[in-house]
Amino acid sequence: MGFIKDKQAIDRLIEGGKILGEILETISEMVMPGANAFDIDAEAERLILAAGGRPAFKGYRSSRRDPKFPSTICASLNEEIVHGIATKDKVFKEGDIFSIDIGMQWPVNSGEGRQGNGFFTDTAITVAVGSISPKAQALMDATKASLELAIDQVQIGRAISDIGKVVENYIHPKGYGIVRDLVGHGVGYAVHEEPRIPNYYEPELDTWKIEHGAVLAIEPMITEGKYHITVADDGWSISTVDKKLSAHFEHTIIATEDGPLVVTRRPKELAQMS
Repeated sequence: MGFIKDKQAIDRLIEGGKILGEILETISEMVMPGANAFDIDAEAERLILAAGGRPAFKGYRSSRRDPKFPSTICASLNEEIVHGIATKDKVFKEGDIFSIDIGMQWPVNSGEGRQGNGFFTDTAITVAVGSISPKAQALMDATKASLELAIDQVQIGRAISDIGKVVENYIHPKGYGIVRDLVGHGVGYAVHEEPRIPNYYEPELDTWKIEHGAVLAIEPMITEGKYHITVADDGWSISTVDKKLSAHFEHTIIATEDGPLVVTRRPKELAQMS
């Protein structure tokens, strides 16, 4: 398995992931009726820079022909799945659900990692804006639960395909859609690395075995309706075709001899698990 991380990288990813989890918790608490995505994005960038990191997504593009992503966070509202842009006119109202995807390269100017600027972690959460419908809450709960099941599969010797299989087996009976055009990925030395990690069973990944030091960003993206997607005119924002709600949860996980080590757990999340 490629992209295996050494001890120095793993130690830094543990430190950076803890910081990123704390930042995500802080900005998620800003989500309330009347707030807007732009202000949350500005605070996310401020906190990342203050921690000695740099935003992983701002300025990102997959090729020179693509527009650069303009935000620190991916700010996706209701039917937006991922890559939503954080604008001032994206104002939250009671009953919305809002997904925040955030990545960080850390520590910058350390002489470590990519170009001396450290290592990448990646995490996401979907939060309720005020009081939401039982249907919306059920979608969020199922998505989060599927992530936890997927994390449990990060065991040395298991296949990458086991991750998608357990998500699919849990989600499909509930009647939700699993986005197929967007997947999880390796992370650490770069923001996106091999392997690709679908949230459904892909037999060709049966032979890709998990090794000690593998670092995976697992991110179920689950929809209330169909899984088909559409891309907005801005070239980035991806939404459900049928305009049904979408939820997104993600963690960065290191495969160790003692099982999966989730480095991006948020403080309140850890407290609930203790």
